[in-house]
Amino acid sequence: MTLAPRVVSFDLDDTLAPSKSPIDPRIGDLLIRLAERVEVAIISGGQIAQFRAQVVDRLPHAPAETLSHLHLLPTCGTQYYRFSGDELVMLYAQDLTDDEKHRALTAVEEEARRLGLWESETWGPILEDRGSQITFSALGQAAPVDAKKAWDPTGERKSALRDAVAARVPDLEVRSGGSTSVDITRKGIDKAYGMRRLAEETGVPLAAMLFYGDRLDPDGNDYPVLAMGDIECISVTGWEDTAEKLDALLETLPERG
Repeated sequence: MTLAPRVVSFDLDDTLAPSKSPIDPRIGDLLIRLAERVEVAIISGGQIAQFRAQVVDRLPHAPAETLSHLHLLPTCGTQYYRFSGDELVMLYAQDLTDDEKHRALTAVEEEARRLGLWESETWGPILEDRGSQITFSALGQAAPVDAKKAWDPTGERKSALRDAVAARVPDLEVRSGGSTSVDITRKGIDKAYGMRRLAEETGVPLAAMLFYGDRLDPDGNDYPVLAMGDIECISVTGWEDTAEKLDALLETLPERG
């Protein structure tokens, strides 16, 4: 990218913070410093409650003008939130129908049980209705990071479940989410969809955006952004790596005029 980006966007889990964990104060400071210069977007399969707990509630104090440059896109951009003053306001949500939710929930539970992936001891519910997305979390939403990493280190279990559920609900999109999760949305909904919606909402072309993600490999949930071919993508190995790269980026960004 020869020109300075106008939008800097991020995956959340394992990019800005460990899975389902709050951001480090260093990341919070960097996000605010970025928002003083460019538009800042976070896109994830998680719901808005996770964005609040992991990011919003952990940001350092900032004026409303700075916060107005933050864009939050839960459930892969099927929901979109902006700040109005100090409050988050939902600008749109594309919820699944009751029939779509029922079929998705039924398929993912039955296939998980058939494949022996339905755990009896979890940290919270396995299935979650996020309105615009149904999410299967093998160990529950509140499972510790180490337990998640140990459950499916190769990704094979998650991939097997994704394929089995996709065959049951061919009219819906079924994809790998986080380290132990499978997400179900309307067809064609992934992070590429969310980034296109972000371009529409902000008026910033995709070519003027940067995206940071930890799973840009072909099986990763950040890959659809890379596959678009329009957005420069930067691979990171965790929040510390992201922080180092953002320190370098901030040195190149001019102050907002």
